[in-house]
Amino acid sequence: MSGGGDGGSPNNSEWRFNQTLRNVQGMLKGRSFPGKVMLTRRSEPLSPPEYSPRSENDRYEDEQNEGLQEVEGQASGNTTDNISSKKSISPSTSSVNSLPDAQGLVSGARATDSARITKFTNELSRPAVILDKLRELSWSGVPPYMRPNIWRLLLGYAPPNADRREGVLTRKRLEYVECVSQYYDISDTERSDEEITMLRQIAVDCPRTVPDVTFFQDPQIQKSLERILYTWAIRHPASGYVQGINDLVTPFLIVFLSEHLEGNLDTWSMENLSLQDVSNIEADCYWCLSKFLDGMQDHYTFAQPGIQRLVFRLKELVHRIDEPLSKHIEEQGLEFLQFAFRWFNCLLIREVPFHLVTRLWDTYLAEGDYLPDFLVYISASFLLTWSEKLQKLDFQEMVMFLQHLPTRNWAHHELEMVLSRAYMWHTMFKSSPSHLAN
Repeated sequence: MSGGGDGGSPNNSEWRFNQTLRNVQGMLKGRSFPGKVMLTRRSEPLSPPEYSPRSENDRYEDEQNEGLQEVEGQASGNTTDNISSKKSISPSTSSVNSLPDAQGLVSGARATDSARITKFTNELSRPAVILDKLRELSWSGVPPYMRPNIWRLLLGYAPPNADRREGVLTRKRLEYVECVSQYYDISDTERSDEEITMLRQIAVDCPRTVPDVTFFQDPQIQKSLERILYTWAIRHPASGYVQGINDLVTPFLIVFLSEHLEGNLDTWSMENLSLQDVSNIEADCYWCLSKFLDGMQDHYTFAQPGIQRLVFRLKELVHRIDEPLSKHIEEQGLEFLQFAFRWFNCLLIREVPFHLVTRLWDTYLAEGDYLPDFLVYISASFLLTWSEKLQKLDFQEMVMFLQHLPTRNWAHHELEMVLSRAYMWHTMFKSSPSHLAN
């Protein structure tokens, strides 16, 4: 991926790890932890966590309204939405009481929200944004209304220098319009047989994209998706169009549409957008998709060798972290390729509720060039969420379970747990690569 970085100096990495470790320890009290990793609390005092789990209602309303709640850090959970001015929903008693020290974690998250917003604001107000600092902040989640600008910066689509930004975006958007005119807005007589076949496949896949979200069934949004995908595929002949890339456009569409459409995703309509707005949104999606896939081109070339490598590494990592599960999967004859290929191909978009996808992608984009490596740890953490359950299932039951994972009711808490474990394991094994050696 273009514009990658390591997110800071070794001291910053240790500080971030301490935050994550404390967060995970607090959430895992009294819970089983798959694997052999021993967690010990450091003797020195730790900084407050950069993020903590919040109730689904709090965070979901943030995402859907693209608003930002001003928080008071009170246990009552009363908040005010700056953007929509709607009443937010207080965290349910069950979600707060489901974990030891959950009340402190929830209020702690709210106490740091305004501080984190200030950090984002200060960073974005610089004449030239320091991308390493922006990545460090973004890893733990980006305020929804800041996402469009921050994602453009993290991907290297918008330049860090503020005085160049508008000019570059204008030029790139015009370039996209020219590409659409040259490659898409032509008759089939001007296309090769391979191009006609590819366009037809894209046209078939667009209606299948995020089928459980009504907005994506809008014919206009499907036409925008088709233009973006076909133009990208023509300009990237090494891979062309591969099924699954259609899913990768959807987070960009939602984020850049949010600059122009207000309210809940269910109420959005393309009819409220001008042709210029639609063109700019498509251009931003196209260029961000291009930047995003720059570092993982072999994931989508013939036979998709990049994804096959990640599946192999996932199998190896799960064996090191959770040998009982690894042994059970092997004894039942289940191949990791049978379930993990889709995870890597679509970057888990089909495995988690769609309202969590943009939060997940905050971390993806913050990882930069190191995302493919970190995806292995995210996928391991994701799989091991159900370690105990999977060890009780036979082959057919495991296949059915992994194809229909029980994530429909997931809130941000579950996703943060997956990311926290992934970061912790990545930090541990990265420091001791021999643990992953055959």
